[in-house]
Amino acid sequence: MRNPASSVLIVAGEASGDLHASKLVSELARLCGGVRVFGVGGDRMRQAGVELLYHCDEFAVTGLTEVIVHIPRLRRAMGRLVREAKRRRAGLAILVDYPGFNLLLARRLKAAGIPVFYYISPQVWAWGERRIRAIARDVDRMAVILPFEVPFYRERGVAVEFVGHPLLEEPELASPGTPKTLSCGAPTIGILPGSRPNELRRHLPSMLGAAGILHDRLPEARFRLGLAGETGLRELVPPEAGEFIEIAEPGSAYEIMRESTALIVSSGTATLEAACFGTPMVIVYRMEALSFAIGRRLVRIPDIGLVNVVARQRLVPELVQGEATATRIAAEVVGLLDDGAAYAELSKRLVATWETLGEPGASSRAARLAADMLGEGES
Repeated sequence: MRNPASSVLIVAGEASGDLHASKLVSELARLCGGVRVFGVGGDRMRQAGVELLYHCDEFAVTGLTEVIVHIPRLRRAMGRLVREAKRRRAGLAILVDYPGFNLLLARRLKAAGIPVFYYISPQVWAWGERRIRAIARDVDRMAVILPFEVPFYRERGVAVEFVGHPLLEEPELASPGTPKTLSCGAPTIGILPGSRPNELRRHLPSMLGAAGILHDRLPEARFRLGLAGETGLRELVPPEAGEFIEIAEPGSAYEIMRESTALIVSSGTATLEAACFGTPMVIVYRMEALSFAIGRRLVRIPDIGLVNVVARQRLVPELVQGEATATRIAAEVVGLLDDGAAYAELSKRLVATWETLGEPGASSRAARLAADMLGEGES
């Protein structure tokens, strides 16, 4: 395979996409010396050599109704990206997750004659199967990170490859932990409410309320509260909660997952990361009421927690919207700690779920697919 110098558009509209895309870009630069990459991303992508036309912080909107407010600005950004891709004669567009924006962008790029490589599939198997025909039309190749996505796409005519999950490239997650058992000592309860400000506002009150109930019932228990980064967390914790809850340093999420007996965790990637350590958990998720009402009509799968989705069954409890009360959360945590045999079996099944994600090297495998596409586009 030749290594042509070419221009590549890449779009990662969220912090997680910035992390995974930065690794892909580094691998692509190694495979295709001289490749010039521009688009949307964050600090990690900039460090990897991407020329940022927009920072992903400008694209960080969540919830259906929240997105509506930003539609005019996002449309202007999309128009500029297409114009720049045409002006720079991009040989490839790499779109990373962020489906609300990227699926529309894919259509415009394909119409402009620019090949589209999609890395980290939109979760259309959950909420948008009606978009499959558009994906088959607009996406030239799809690289997926969950094994069950391969037959889903192939059966619907999409060119797809399984590259493994990029989380396995994190040193702490490179190999699964040993399944846990309940010990006679005091339990440690980890609390991971999410990293976005709107998640914190919606999740922290009920999570901290549950911790208060559990503290009364299990006074010897240790409680640790953590986030992925700096978000002003301390200001959101009332003084009385701070008396028995330890606020971990930013970036301590993996440590909390590994050392906790049980977790109270926001729905998202963290639920899958916790499976690597075999840590039983209660999944909590709240969103803006109208967004939830609309989303409930669209979602076609029974579970929202990623660990349950990957396992294809409900391994751990999910408390969504009105169910996510302090009393219910505390009761589910107690349930996890009541039966030593059930606890050990759950931990074993969580680790087994993690092991289905493949081997480290997702970024390298995805970059090779992208490099192949660049080679195909050269004369």
